[in-house]
Parts: sequence; structure tokens; C-alpha cells
Amino acid sequence: MFKSKFLNDVNLQDKHATYTLNNGVKIPVVGFGTWQVKDGEEAYNSVLEALKVGYRHIDTAEVYRNEESVGRAIKDSGIPRNEIFVTSKVWNNHSSYESAKEALEASLNRLGLDYVDLYLIHWPNPAHTRPNNEQRNRDVYRALEDAYKAGKVRAIGISNFMVHHLESLLKTVTIKPAVNQIYINPTDQQEEVVLFNDKNDILTEAYSPLGTGKIFNVPMLEELARKYNKSIGQVVLRWSLEHGYLPLPKSVTPSRIKENLELFDFKLDKEDIEKIDKLHGTFGSAPNPDTKDY
Repeated sequence: MFKSKFLNDVNLQDKHATYTLNNGVKIPVVGFGTWQVKDGEEAYNSVLEALKVGYRHIDTAEVYRNEESVGRAIKDSGIPRNEIFVTSKVWNNHSSYESAKEALEASLNRLGLDYVDLYLIHWPNPAHTRPNNEQRNRDVYRALEDAYKAGKVRAIGISNFMVHHLESLLKTVTIKPAVNQIYINPTDQQEEVVLFNDKNDILTEAYSPLGTGKIFNVPMLEELARKYNKSIGQVVLRWSLEHGYLPLPKSVTPSRIKENLELFDFKLDKEDIEKIDKLHGTFGSAPNPDTKDY
């Protein structure tokens, strides 16, 4: 059973648990995702609720078009800025060093923040840059490195990068990526990428950690939910933590937002983790960044 090195010295019974990134920055082990959360009151209210019930890690992106509402909720929460870990991402239309610099400034402006804690390249191979994506990634990542050196971001990384994208990028970086945020859940565990991340001290963040809605109809998961007196969602999110991933569940429903954070008062037996592992390939799969028309 895979267990990430990032689990070393992490107490998964502590709701305030953090992973330590490869530059020493601490990141809460669960984040609140805002992909597909509509800008305006929906994004504002859901992020405000998430912060109210205890999340201290908020994940957004330029392309989500909700940074302004996310930033307003962070400000109105009354929680000190240094207690909230904020992630954003540079979108695919930024293909040069200067454009990536401008993208970060625009995100900071929308968020109303002086810095973000983590800034990522959202996709490694935008359709319009093919076949020159390697140079595009190097140019954009150099802008992230300079933003890191300037104190505008506390950590930098990538998202949706497969092994060959990472191998190419790592040839030229001066600051190793701290995070690779990828599609990870029981239905697609991306083992090759996960192992490469871990070998290179890159934390694996799991977006869409509950996969498609189909997982809620898996009899085995229903049985495990009854066994642990938890919901299927909680069991699957705990599975993610037990492997050493960082799940980013998303919801706009207050009760579900709260439920998705109640993961620290139980742990899964090894054999149950292995049962969930066997769901790999049953339905749903990660998007292929080399063929996606983004």
C-alpha cells in the first residue's frame, strides 16, 4: 500500500494537521476546493462557511472566475491572513514570462491579497501552445520562481503534470515544484505520477477527490460507511489522507462542507484501504493534458 513520505511525523488524528512542503512551508492536509463554484454569493458564502467550520486552506484559480468572491470571504471571515493558506493558478492563455507575471498580479488584485501561499501552472500542454509546450512551461515557471523570490508567493508548483511533463520541467528549474495538483480518487489513482512526485519531494494534491458521483453507489463503500459510522464521502476522503494525498473537496452545501472536514476522529483499517484501492479503473479517469482541448 502506497504511503507518501509526506506523512512522516503527521498526526492524522489532529484536525490542524499540516504537511511540510519541500521548502519548509506548512500546508493544511485538507483544502476547500472552489472549482465550479459560481462567482458572487455562492462562492462568497461557501468559502465563508468553510472558514467558519475550520478549513484553513482555500483553493481557487484564475479560470474559476471566483477569485474576487473568495478574497472577499477571506477578508470578511476575520481570520488573520497568516492563518489561511490560499492557492491560485495561472491559466493556459498565459504562455510567456511577462504574461504569467501579469496573471499573478491580476489574481492578487482580484483576491485583495499581497501574496498567495501557493501558485501553480494549471495545465502543462495548452492546445494553442502545441508542440511548443515545453518552452511555454519553462517561461511561465520562471515567472513563478521570480514571484517566489520576490515574496509574492510562498510556494510554487504545477497541476495536471504527467511524468514526462515533469521530467522536462525539472531539467531547467532553479526552485523545485512543491506541489503537483492532479485528479486523484479511488477510480483513478495515477500511480506513476504519484510515485514520481513522491520520489522528487513533490506533494500530491487531489482534486475531485470524490471522483464522479458514481462512487456513492458502490456497495462496498456503503458497507464501509456503515462500519465506521461515517458517510461514503468521509470514508473516501480519509482514504486519500491515509495515502498521504491532500484532498480538495468542494461543496456549496453547509452540512456537506462541515462533514467533509470531519475526518480526524477515525482511521481506516489497512485491509479496507486496500479494498478501496481496488476500485482503480472501475469508472472515471483523469483528463489527459496532451489531448484535452484547453
